[in-house]
Amino acid sequence: MKNTLYAVVAATSIAAMPAANAVDFDVQITNLSNAIYFTPFLVAAHPAGNNLFVSGQPASANLQAMAEGGDISGLEADVMALGATIVTDPASGLLGPATSTTFTMNTDSTSNDRLSIVAMLLPTNDAFAGLNAVEIPTAPGTYRFDVPAYDAGTEANDELITGGGMPGTPGIPADPNGLAGTGGTGAAAADANPNVHIHRGNLGDSNATGGPSDLDSSVHRWLNPVIRVTLTVR
Repeated sequence: MKNTLYAVVAATSIAAMPAANAVDFDVQITNLSNAIYFTPFLVAAHPAGNNLFVSGQPASANLQAMAEGGDISGLEADVMALGATIVTDPASGLLGPATSTTFTMNTDSTSNDRLSIVAMLLPTNDAFAGLNAVEIPTAPGTYRFDVPAYDAGTEANDELITGGGMPGTPGIPADPNGLAGTGGTGAAAADANPNVHIHRGNLGDSNATGGPSDLDSSVHRWLNPVIRVTLTVR
């Protein structure tokens, strides 16, 4: 494992990508969900061999802070130490359902040839969208990545709205929709898989004042992918 970061993502591109050089490119991030919001994104163009997480491996403390409470400051410091080009909070706050944010980046260096993007899903315990260390194309064109949600494996998916969000504090910080219920008893105990893995989605229930979950099964569920990242190289 190199430096302080952790590795690899699953994503789908619509075109093959040649080796990257220093390039200008536009980035669009689109929320594909019905009722999930995303905390402020961290977007980084960084050197190859340095990644934000490893699927199947334990989350780093900085990944945990992002996945449980949306705190990207630790991961930002990690990639800044690598000389990365970064954009933080491009949506100027939460990115809501069926909305997009678009911005321009430059790799600034031929060594910054990988792109990583992360943000927490709300309302969840420790789910995050992760595009991790994909090769940045240099040929002019449009490239699309459909990105899944991962479970950091650091917190039980109890699906209880408690104002939690600090690492090690159970519960979900908030429901931006204001559609969550109350009185849940806890939807799940600790994950059977304590490592980073594909998230199974919120379970929810149909009881607004009780049941196992504070989340609504008709509102807060999702299927992967959760965001679409579109790169336009000029």
